[in-house]
Amino acid sequence: MKDTAAARELVQRITRELHKRVVGQEDMIERLLIGLLTGGHVLLEGVPGLAKTLTVRSLAESIDASFERIQFTPDLLPADVVGTMIYNQRTGEFAARRGPVFANIVLADEINRAPPKVQSALLEAMQEHQVTIGGETFALPEPFLVLATQNPIEQEGTYPLPEAQIDRFMLKLRVTYPPKSIEREIMRKVAGGALPPLGHVASAGEVLEARGLIGTVYLDEKIEEYIVEVVHATREPREHGLADLVPLIEYGASPRASIYLAVCSRAHAFLRGREYVLPEDVKAIGPDVLRHRIITSFEADAEEISADDVVARIFGGVPVP
Repeated sequence: MKDTAAARELVQRITRELHKRVVGQEDMIERLLIGLLTGGHVLLEGVPGLAKTLTVRSLAESIDASFERIQFTPDLLPADVVGTMIYNQRTGEFAARRGPVFANIVLADEINRAPPKVQSALLEAMQEHQVTIGGETFALPEPFLVLATQNPIEQEGTYPLPEAQIDRFMLKLRVTYPPKSIEREIMRKVAGGALPPLGHVASAGEVLEARGLIGTVYLDEKIEEYIVEVVHATREPREHGLADLVPLIEYGASPRASIYLAVCSRAHAFLRGREYVLPEDVKAIGPDVLRHRIITSFEADAEEISADDVVARIFGGVPVP
């Protein structure tokens, strides 16, 4: 991957391959590509039937890399995810048996259906790209990406993700219903028979090379300052003329939000063929980076004000450079 043109052509190949199966859902596909190009984990939230799992599986099939799907259930154990030590009767020794997390792309399907102990088993893998089994540490393959799904409307048998867990996800996407015209096209394609097979149009090595180019996208000091101001406004809204938000925010976003907002803004600009970041990039990707990092208060819940509403007010109140 010697230049940005080759990297953009790689992204176009993957996108074309995904559209052989997935109709619409442009925003979801773009955000998944941003996660792939930056190495950031992505959480997809939406009701069943919106092609979340299909899109993730199709993305994995389009890349010549290992893929594992973990169906999270209430009876899942940490060893079912990361692996465990197995006793070998022939040698009289214990050996590590690696779990499904040892893959380039891991689909954690319905992640909020597993208890916190299982969810926490992913923390080390997502943050450090390594897993400890029986006191021995094993590195995960690169690229390593966790793409998780969760259902927002099913409450029975679910366990909300702890803040430490959800903060590891670079992006949290809200996947919504498609418009009628797109749904008709979906019906025609899927009801017509089996889904078309996908081929490997990219390699793991090409993905890693493309990642190295994202950091070369120019981020001006004024844009950096804008990002910091937006994130700081989630903690101290009064200082930014947003005093009405003070009783609505319990906790603001951490510095990790500033890092991810800068990284994602670069990737967002890259996907649009630009070598520099505009404030529009920050605004476009901002809700997906911030919505799960702002903890709203009981007062906000009583007034039915969501984190997305808070983020929208912040972007409306912080001056654009």
